[in-house]
Amino acid sequence: MARDLGAVCRICRTEGQKLFFKGDRCFTTKCSFEKRSYWPGMHGKVKSARLKMSDFGTQLRQKQKLRKSYGMLERQFAGYFEKALKTKGVTGIKLLQLLESRLDNMVMRMGFTRSRAAARQLVLHGHITVDGKKVTIPSYQLKPGNEIAVRETSTQLGRCKESYLIASSRGIPDWVKVDPEKAKGTYLSLPTREQLPADIQENMVVEFYSR
Repeated sequence: MARDLGAVCRICRTEGQKLFFKGDRCFTTKCSFEKRSYWPGMHGKVKSARLKMSDFGTQLRQKQKLRKSYGMLERQFAGYFEKALKTKGVTGIKLLQLLESRLDNMVMRMGFTRSRAAARQLVLHGHITVDGKKVTIPSYQLKPGNEIAVRETSTQLGRCKESYLIASSRGIPDWVKVDPEKAKGTYLSLPTREQLPADIQENMVVEFYSR
């Protein structure tokens, strides 16, 4: 399965904000964005000072930020947009709900891992079940009511419980219910726009693909 193998800290600096690719490290002073919040590269400081975005540039940056946040390449992300476009409702919100319903994202949202990359690996290595059945597809589309769990025989069970303790201190989303002792949780409902991060400008993404 294709994925972007580039340096993730450069992505945060390009987008001008933390995207939390490295889990706990992003909350410490070791975070690259804390040290160098300007554009990456030799002339990053100068470029950041002079950079003026056109409407197209702003739309592109918002699309890139959202796509890379969920760890996808362009073709896969565009496929999600096409699916959202064909779904009844507000396209931007439907896009976000589709992205949030991915299995790797849900594993992270429930606090079993500290980043989406770690959640993706956990799923690929067969440590996660959906309604009691092992699923090894990170992009597996969940539906409200699905139960997600770390396999009882998994060598990662203890680590997932430790991750939950850290994640719970920062807040677990309202649209999931988690039983940390059994390392499992239930996807309760599709998140509303108010429950999703306010810094996402999904309307810009819709405008980008609607050119």
